[in-house]
Amino acid sequence: MRTGRVIVSVLFVVAALVAGCSSADEPAGPAVQGSWRGDIEVPGQPIGIGVSFAEDGSATIDIPVQGVRAAALKDVRTEPDRIEFTIPDAPGAPGFQGKLDGERIIGDWVQSGEKVPLTLERGVIEDVTRPQDPTPPYPYRSEDVTYRNGDITIAGTLTTPEGSGPFPAMVMITGSGPQDRDEDLMGHRPFKLLADTFTRAGYAVLRTDDRGVGGTGGVLDDATYDDLAADVVAGIGFLRARPEIDPAKVGLFGHSEGGYLAPLVAARPDSDVAFAVLMAGPSVGGAEVLIEQNKVIMAAAGSPQNEIDEQVRYVTEWTELLRAGDTEGAKAYTQQHNDSLPEGERAPQSAVDSFNTAYMASFITYDPEPALQALRVPVLAFFGGTDQQVPAAQNEQPMRDHLAAGPDATVHTFPGLNHLMQPSATGKPSEYSSIETTIDPAVSTYVTDWLTQHIPPR
Repeated sequence: MRTGRVIVSVLFVVAALVAGCSSADEPAGPAVQGSWRGDIEVPGQPIGIGVSFAEDGSATIDIPVQGVRAAALKDVRTEPDRIEFTIPDAPGAPGFQGKLDGERIIGDWVQSGEKVPLTLERGVIEDVTRPQDPTPPYPYRSEDVTYRNGDITIAGTLTTPEGSGPFPAMVMITGSGPQDRDEDLMGHRPFKLLADTFTRAGYAVLRTDDRGVGGTGGVLDDATYDDLAADVVAGIGFLRARPEIDPAKVGLFGHSEGGYLAPLVAARPDSDVAFAVLMAGPSVGGAEVLIEQNKVIMAAAGSPQNEIDEQVRYVTEWTELLRAGDTEGAKAYTQQHNDSLPEGERAPQSAVDSFNTAYMASFITYDPEPALQALRVPVLAFFGGTDQQVPAAQNEQPMRDHLAAGPDATVHTFPGLNHLMQPSATGKPSEYSSIETTIDPAVSTYVTDWLTQHIPPR
């Protein structure tokens, strides 16, 4: 699930930024033009950034650990004694204030009223590579594909084992928010890793860009869960039309919100799904998940109980408005709440607007119980024991209860793993980028063993 100001703000996490228009008083001087790199000295987890100043005075920023690449900056100044920029539409109005000092740019990263030192030196920042990132040559075929769901073009990557097949296959469904086909976040690409793991084990895997991301059309905020479920059904149809795929053995793998959508699709009579794997998929309603996120994340961050109570009250009242269908009332309420916060804590207007979209309303109002109870295919649902976004303490038992009538359901919790299935004693979302492991190998082994037992590859 996605975290934001409605849930809790995390200082210096700006992965939700949207590229905007850049501006400058004058073109970048020759001494500043080019690429620079440095580390924001956040205690315990420095964040590497790269900044490129163009000849026309514009500038872009890369933050590899947060999946930010070539995002446009604004309020750019490149005078030697005053080098500044800000990131548009990001929480806490992040930016830089400094000056040129020989072959360095020295100054401070400023966000939410706080400053930390940042020194930039000449050079291009390298993309983050993780130890588990798959690298070519691959022992399987990888193909970029497109197909349609009505007016929407869906783009993705299909990986298939060597040989003629027919192979069992799965459609992968990302977590909330705009995700690419690799589910690239905080410098990790969990879906690319999982697709590699499963394809090596004998399964074809289709992973796709979300609506409005990469090569996929449409606008995610305008989509309901019915729309997103239809996108998944289109993926199932695409796979079944391929000669190398066994049409009777097409299943689903959903992470986080994808664990909501997978059962919704699998329970449809026309989907004829062969299996479902749910990784940190919630088993209670969206509003309940969001409220619990607030409690757990804020408590772990050391927030006073009165602040937690106030935040829970706000989220509860806001979600009640959405569940009642009062979208206009919900918009007014979130705007009023945001305006009441100290200036440094306010969410950007674009984020406030995103709180009350058709997409968010689908999440808030969704009840997974009917779809989970209707499943009559093999299901594996698993959680991380320290997950703060979909806590196992809230979701494991209801998942067991909802799947009890199914013929073959396995529910498991991995102790000491977070929402991404990384080893983490705390499970804090702020730690995702600093953990080198993308997915604990024990998880990959467990899921692969379950697949081979229930849907054997040929």
